[in-house]
Amino acid sequence: MIILGVILLVIGLVAGISILTTIGIILIVVGAILAILGSTGRAIGGRNHWF
Repeated sequence: MIILGVILLVIGLVAGISILTTIGIILIVVGAILAILGSTGRAIGGRNHWF
């Protein structure tokens, strides 16, 4: 999810499409939160692994 966010962010910045930039930032933030919670061992959505 973080990689997809970075790709969308770069495409949005290069092409000048603001919606892709916004979606990219959101995906990066959500991916980072899920990665942090997953690394602490917390169950996310009732599952121990979110991937």
